[in-house]
Amino acid sequence: MADRVLVIGSGGREHALAWKLAQSPHLKQVLVAPGNAGTISDGKMSNSGVLISNHTILSQFCKDHNIGFVIAGPETLLAAGIVDDLVAAGIQCFGPTAKAAQLGTNRYFTNIFLDQHGIPTARWKAFSNPKEACAFINRILACMHNNADYYLMPDLSQHLSLYEADNMCYHSEDSSETVIIEELLKGEEFSYLCFVDGATFIPMPPVQVQKQLLNEHQSPSIIEIGAFAPFPKVPEVLLEKIKSTLLQHILEGMKQEGLSYTGVLQIELMLTKHGVKVLSIGCHFGDPQCQIILQLLKSDLYEVIQAAVAGQLCNSILSWLDNCTAVSVSMENGSYLQGHKKSIEITGLLHAKELGLEIFHGATVIKEGKMLSNGNRILTVTAVKQDIMSALEDIYRGLAVISIQGATYGKETSHQTIAFFRQFVSPSYEDRISDSIACSILDHSSVLSTARGTKLGCPGHDAIMPAFFDLRASGYRDPILVSHAKGIGSKLKIAQLCNKHDMIGQDLVAICVNDLLVQGAEPLFFHGHFAFGKLDAGVTQLTQAISDGIAEACKLAGCTFLGRETNEMPATCVAGEYNLVGFAVGAMERGMRFPRQGNIVSEDIVIGIASSGLHHQGFDLVRKIFLTSSLHYFSPVPGGHGNHTLGM
Repeated sequence: MADRVLVIGSGGREHALAWKLAQSPHLKQVLVAPGNAGTISDGKMSNSGVLISNHTILSQFCKDHNIGFVIAGPETLLAAGIVDDLVAAGIQCFGPTAKAAQLGTNRYFTNIFLDQHGIPTARWKAFSNPKEACAFINRILACMHNNADYYLMPDLSQHLSLYEADNMCYHSEDSSETVIIEELLKGEEFSYLCFVDGATFIPMPPVQVQKQLLNEHQSPSIIEIGAFAPFPKVPEVLLEKIKSTLLQHILEGMKQEGLSYTGVLQIELMLTKHGVKVLSIGCHFGDPQCQIILQLLKSDLYEVIQAAVAGQLCNSILSWLDNCTAVSVSMENGSYLQGHKKSIEITGLLHAKELGLEIFHGATVIKEGKMLSNGNRILTVTAVKQDIMSALEDIYRGLAVISIQGATYGKETSHQTIAFFRQFVSPSYEDRISDSIACSILDHSSVLSTARGTKLGCPGHDAIMPAFFDLRASGYRDPILVSHAKGIGSKLKIAQLCNKHDMIGQDLVAICVNDLLVQGAEPLFFHGHFAFGKLDAGVTQLTQAISDGIAEACKLAGCTFLGRETNEMPATCVAGEYNLVGFAVGAMERGMRFPRQGNIVSEDIVIGIASSGLHHQGFDLVRKIFLTSSLHYFSPVPGGHGNHTLGM
């Protein structure tokens, strides 16, 4: 009989956990308590009003509803002993005991644990007396940054003013908590998570999160506004070293300390010039790390958790999506960040989902039939594609249709996140062009335009490859052939995003033929190569539109369109995407090649010919501008040019 599970929490992390668990054929229902608007009633998911703060009531609820196991998301619940109490009542739980959860909730406990077991971390010092902490700070060069219950020293190059030190003492005077001063480590920070069953761990792909400092000068705080995985700056060799040293040592240390640990362990690491060091430890899936990683997981999450609870992870092999990148952008409620707790209506989510995005709810509720924000982090918009740029552009389209009325922060942060991700974008798209030529070919035929351009020397043919051209019939006496092959690049990507394909064929011909003309060659014929991720019913109409554009351009250029090959290449393009490569051949009489550099002299007049638009290479810059600004392809053209958008 199918099982029932209970996920405790109300954020985007809990929505992602419920979403992934609901995909398991072993489960008939995934309850979320208290849940949010995203989990209220969606397939197998539904919310529960059970009182989670009363562990006795919660235990009885689990027994009454045949709950197979419980996942407690928030660390505060883990620290309060929810796992201990439920397990004592005979309820299976995926999460650490209260004692083990101190690794994520008690910084002093964590630092001592790391030091005792020789695990590299930042230098630190703890003080029970705030005045002693202030005296210590005043003896060193530092800048204070308050983060929860500890203070960071950015480096030893700046002075911490006496005023700031006294201010820290003033706010800490009545506190019984320990004050911790830490060295700030410099380098690349990333999250490394693993499933743990107490004896074995299975790692997940590394994640990097973008963080932003708010209110730097008054009550500073840090929020996480975006993430992506896998993090490309950690080579496989280093990951293996991290697993065999850091993770293994942490697990062995927990055994030695008697810390019973079943659940997810999240290690925040930094790549410093002195090696990898631990920044902090989390005892659950982080937010937004959870939303990212679960989209890459192909394995059944229910089966993974069952294996962990049974102590059988050693028999599990996890499967992950290959050659994919998952990206998320968080949308925040600006009024909360400014101290004004205002609910905001949310619209456009169905449209965003139709674009292929997964949207995980955080602080959302349904009231009077409307979806409203109910806190700070409202939504996490996520996409999975073959590369970061493609995923970002999908998210960008989603942000354009999601409306959170009155929000003053969410989309601003989203665009800053996009700018952050750009640094990890590699020139993989242009590489696809050459890669696609080597892929296996699956022919797909459709009708070529009858007005495909003509040229003497081209015998009648029906577009079957290879095609033939009679050079002698073209009237050349001593010809030299000139050829050029090229792809469109970023402009093709934009055309697909905007679903506008009628002009892209003309662009393909133009960039190939123009390079022949500047050599002094006359264009003779043109070939096209179309690569699709999947050949389906919609491909015929699309290829016809592109071919018509190619034929029209060939007619204008005075050359013959000899045909094209259309191939399915799932290893190169994902379903719904395509790539184009053009190949043009021209001819000239020997000795007529341009430029004739020997004839160029000083004071010659240079004639410039106006362009009707951007060169295709300029669209690389266009994409970068869109990714780092508030513009999007569906924004109206400034000046009110009808219904035209920037993408049109």
